[in-house]
Amino acid sequence: MSPVFIRRLRLGAAFVLLTYLILHFINHALGIVSLDAMAAGRSWFLAWWRSAPGTLALYGAITVHGLLALWLLYQRRTLRMPLWETAQYALGLALPALLVVHVVSTRIAWWRFGVDDPYPRIVLALWLLAPEQGARQGLTLVLAWLHACIGVHYWLRFRPWYPHAAPWLYAAALLLPVLALLGFVAAGREVTALARTPGWTEAMLRAAHAPGPAEAARLLAIRRGFLDTYLVALLGVLAARGVRRLLEWRRSVRITYPTGRVVTAPSGFTILDASRLAGVPHASVCGGRGRCSTCRVRVLRGLHDLPAPSEAERRVLARVGAAPDVRLACQTRPLLDVAVEPLLAPSVPPAEAFGTDVRQGHEQELAVLFADLRGFTRMAEHKLPYDVVFVLNRYFQAVGTAITGAGGVTNQFTGDGVMALFGIEAGAATGSRQALAAARAMVEGVAALSAELAGDLPAPLRIGIGIHAGPAVVGRMGWGESFYLTAVGDTVHVAARLEQATKDYGAELVVSEDAARHAALDLSAFPGYDLAVRNRAGRVGVRVIERVVSLPVV
Repeated sequence: MSPVFIRRLRLGAAFVLLTYLILHFINHALGIVSLDAMAAGRSWFLAWWRSAPGTLALYGAITVHGLLALWLLYQRRTLRMPLWETAQYALGLALPALLVVHVVSTRIAWWRFGVDDPYPRIVLALWLLAPEQGARQGLTLVLAWLHACIGVHYWLRFRPWYPHAAPWLYAAALLLPVLALLGFVAAGREVTALARTPGWTEAMLRAAHAPGPAEAARLLAIRRGFLDTYLVALLGVLAARGVRRLLEWRRSVRITYPTGRVVTAPSGFTILDASRLAGVPHASVCGGRGRCSTCRVRVLRGLHDLPAPSEAERRVLARVGAAPDVRLACQTRPLLDVAVEPLLAPSVPPAEAFGTDVRQGHEQELAVLFADLRGFTRMAEHKLPYDVVFVLNRYFQAVGTAITGAGGVTNQFTGDGVMALFGIEAGAATGSRQALAAARAMVEGVAALSAELAGDLPAPLRIGIGIHAGPAVVGRMGWGESFYLTAVGDTVHVAARLEQATKDYGAELVVSEDAARHAALDLSAFPGYDLAVRNRAGRVGVRVIERVVSLPVV
């Protein structure tokens, strides 16, 4: 089976189990209302999960998820892993042993011996007859939910919308198990009151066809049989790992890092496995699953001896525009000695998991905007330094809000100027429309600020804006802690020149014909010029917009 198929199969099984867990928690939470409300919810819950399709979906998902967990444990070349991944593995491996008592006493008892499992019987057992089992069941509930939440978080964290949704999802993740536990406590108190009624307990157990001593012994045997089988399977996987390790160490490879350190690892280990085995710091946001590019390395020696990248690895490398000598450390299994250089720092946030190569960047089409506050230097000569800082910060707030509101990225604030990028994700067409919309909003924002500070300004604030669209190299550039997303190239140079040209033309905006074409905007009504750009062959066709308010709505 291919890794992509296994990942999708496991994800599908996880979705089924997560749905079951959420609905089960909601059913428990109805205990806050009453025991009757829990029973009513249970009828709907069982209508699906004990039907033929529901049974197949649930127990098929349990089987698939469990077997794949054991298979992936065998596949791992080293058990050294990040703390979050260790926690997820440990919880996942412990849950079958913790859940088997509950599953056997409910579903298996119903299936084999016709024992009903209404909430009064289960709550009576867990709350009054065996409270230690109730405490263990509550702990199991929390651990199962924690295991699910870790998986959901590390599956969603690369989505661009996730940072905005995370607080709401976090609140729901906290609230749901709390409500389920409160529902169980409320039901326990209600059952305690009912149990004081003479004959209630006996009548309820008879109605539920509670198992007798013979059935209880059979159920205990089933539970022990499962635990023994599970323990044998787990030990078998660990033993198989040990045998494979012995065989692989007979054919080892040497991996050299830029520091001069050489790590000897068994043939078949990935480069990331070797780093973890030797304790070499190595970035890997997705945990080595090939879902991000943070573990990528530049191969300094032995590139042609490496196995060809898989389709999944090729897709990730293409997405970040990687050079031919760059490979994913988590997917590359060297068969001969190799020298590599990790390209990202060992601590990389999820937002950069698919970022462009820090050292080489990524060429793409986008729109670039430059803006400058006119006459501010002369005005600042007559103001106290702190007053200048106050006005500048208010100006940057106005233009920054306009840029981000239009979908752009504020890239540089230098003096009283600003550079912004548009269309990093969507391309030059969308970026050009966003840049023109931002220009309109920037002029409006500066006008509003000028009116607000009119009593403290010798003259109204004016702004000049230049916009150009075309290819540029985009990447995180800088040194030390001063890395930031920026763009370089001819397109940036031209956009800066267009901003300067607003002084020559006495206009608020100079936009290139290329940007207007990308935006599908007809600017033929505005004066057009062929502008010379220093250190650049050829001229740039531009349109001069004296007042941005006259610009057609994009």
